[in-house]
Amino acid sequence: MRVLYSFPHKIGAARICYTAWEQVRGLAAAGAEVTVLPGVVSRPLPASVMVCPTLAWGKLRIPYKLLGRMGACILHDRIVARRLEKMAGEVDIVHCWPLGCLETLKTAKRLGIPTVLERPNAHTRLCYETVAAECRRIGVSMPHHDYKPDEQVLTREEQEFDLAFRLLCPSEFTSQSFLDRGFNSKKLLRHTYGFDEEAFVPTLRPSERPKKFTALFVGVDAVRKGLHLALEAWLTSPASRDGQFLVAGELSSEYKKRFAQQLSHTSVCLLGHRNDVPELMRKTDILLMPSLEEGFGLVCVEAIGSGCVPLVSKACTEACQHMHNALVHPIGDTQTLTRHITMLYEDRFLLWKLRETCIRERRNYTWTAAGQKLLGAYQVAIDSYTTVRNQRALGEFPEIAPQPNAPAAN
Repeated sequence: MRVLYSFPHKIGAARICYTAWEQVRGLAAAGAEVTVLPGVVSRPLPASVMVCPTLAWGKLRIPYKLLGRMGACILHDRIVARRLEKMAGEVDIVHCWPLGCLETLKTAKRLGIPTVLERPNAHTRLCYETVAAECRRIGVSMPHHDYKPDEQVLTREEQEFDLAFRLLCPSEFTSQSFLDRGFNSKKLLRHTYGFDEEAFVPTLRPSERPKKFTALFVGVDAVRKGLHLALEAWLTSPASRDGQFLVAGELSSEYKKRFAQQLSHTSVCLLGHRNDVPELMRKTDILLMPSLEEGFGLVCVEAIGSGCVPLVSKACTEACQHMHNALVHPIGDTQTLTRHITMLYEDRFLLWKLRETCIRERRNYTWTAAGQKLLGAYQVAIDSYTTVRNQRALGEFPEIAPQPNAPAAN
């Protein structure tokens, strides 16, 4: 399968740039013929992947700060659209990312090439609303890591939603956020993300397991990640008496001030930014991730791969299965999360049983497995596109790109 993979940012850098890099690597391992058009390359890709940056020529790069995020994405999009014109007979499917594909999607539609649009998070309107409501509730301004409402961004993304043949949703939560907005289920394709199986490995030596009950939170002070909810549940549980809660990630001065009392508790240890997260997970009993909104909780599958039991909200990926390899609570329900922490603190056999399941099934959630699933999603999109095109040829005139129904009322 010949894939044109368009990514408007610095592939191989952090956050979604890392996700895209691993996704391409997984696709190549699954046997796809991948041509990647990133803005910039921050980390080399496999030799089998053709890489053609749009915002860099050799060592010369166009600074993203000079253009701004939106400007850089628009320029990238225009360059990809022009290149696609010349590659039309060499591409079976186009994989795009948000904000950087409006012209590319139009060109692909005109050329008769099916397109899929990555959705690394839930519907953007839901993200805006969720974060704003929680910021008001807890009395903090919106951290820069979160979704500050931007109508220009939202307008462009919603145009891309409409133009893409299919939306790639990595979790049930993401998919449901579009269904709740009135999108046709045929518009949505499921796939998944994964973890690096070489970096995130469990320890099998008892001496390396924590001597005291230890919980871990990994992430910045993004309100939607729910660190404040994790703190509330931890400090209410008996585990806080002689256990330890490690917080890995940078916190803003405002967040530290707002939750100073909770963060200064003797059982809470602020680690700041860390580069040794795999090692932390290997030596930790549980991961706390009470997210209010998620596209896909990468740290959840990384924890599974490390033998660290995830305690997560329903916003997190369904890779976390309640009482199988994780404990799952309703979104925002700190009382249930407290009970779950207490349950594993008091019942080490249950903790061991869940951990063993994580270790036994860890290879189901690797980036290699994710690449194979994504390749399958591509095939579904191509087959659907061919069926629709044939129906149109017979005079049935269905829409090539199913449009969403009327948006749900706020």
